[in-house]
Amino acid sequence: MSVTEMFSYIQGFLSADQDIREDIRKVVQVLEQTAREILTVLQSVHQASGFKEIPSKCAKARELFCIVRTHIADLKTKFPVEQYYRFHEHWRFVLQRLTFLAAFVVYLESEALVTREEVAHILSIEVVREKGFHLDVEDYLAGVLIMASELSRLAVNSVTAGDYTRPLRISNFINELDSGFRLLNLKNDPLRKRYDGLKYDVKKIEEVVYDLSIRGLATEPEAGVEK
Repeated sequence: MSVTEMFSYIQGFLSADQDIREDIRKVVQVLEQTAREILTVLQSVHQASGFKEIPSKCAKARELFCIVRTHIADLKTKFPVEQYYRFHEHWRFVLQRLTFLAAFVVYLESEALVTREEVAHILSIEVVREKGFHLDVEDYLAGVLIMASELSRLAVNSVTAGDYTRPLRISNFINELDSGFRLLNLKNDPLRKRYDGLKYDVKKIEEVVYDLSIRGLATEPEAGVEK
């Protein structure tokens, strides 16, 4: 093979790679738009009247996740399945956002922490790497940490809406979450930095709970009382 032929071959490889990346970017852009639509729906729970609408807003969000699943199915066709991590950077951020949104929906519905398996089911992707397009554990953890920031905001807005027990429940949940993350030896720099932000979320929620306690408004909900 001559030098010219060799570089022509390389150019063909680069062009094919660029075409794949462009196809991926187009699908990711649509995914990002749908993620923004889901976030817009869920943001209304922060309003004074939003707490009464939590069930309907979660139902609407789950409808939009059906669209997400369609786009992800399309994304899976844009690259060779064995090259997931070669192109992972293109969808990493939106997958973390979608994980956050799924986690927020599950928390609003049940006040429980979504599992990685549940997120994978909501997005119609895999958990096991060998099975194809999957939810990387670090992307899952990043999405959960984004949710923690959203819950600190929800705690503040709960007080504004006159819901004085919700911040206590959020505080208990975030403290358990913080304890869980302390068990991990995080090597990923972006993830570790995001985890550093969790201590500020914990502090912010503790301040809300403390303010309620000194005002005599902080009372633990009775067992069996509907959340």
